[in-house]
Amino acid sequence: MSDKLDRLVADARRSAEQREQGYREQALKIYPWICGRCAREFTRDNLRELTVHHRDHNHHHNPPDGSNWELLCLYCHDNEHQRQLEATGNQASGHTPSSDVHSTHSPFAGLKQLLNKDPDTKS
Repeated sequence: MSDKLDRLVADARRSAEQREQGYREQALKIYPWICGRCAREFTRDNLRELTVHHRDHNHHHNPPDGSNWELLCLYCHDNEHQRQLEATGNQASGHTPSSDVHSTHSPFAGLKQLLNKDPDTKS
């Protein structure tokens, strides 16, 4: 069972790396090697720090014209994904910060019963 799971995970990683290399290479040919946010310029020496960001956040949507991609440096790419998580309330990651914990107290829990109660009857 463990061997089967290990093979499955390895195959999934290999597939993701191949897919990423495909669109990364295409994006690097289409766009200038400049971060789309901070305008930092890249050379072959530091090109590994330039990433491809999917504008619609769908890594499977890779049109050949590059319309769903933008090149971002590592820092701007991380910032973009953090902003997206915050905008969606961290729902995509399944993470709920402690500040988002909701109270279980319901002050109006029995209100409907009280309102529907006959005023002439005693409790």
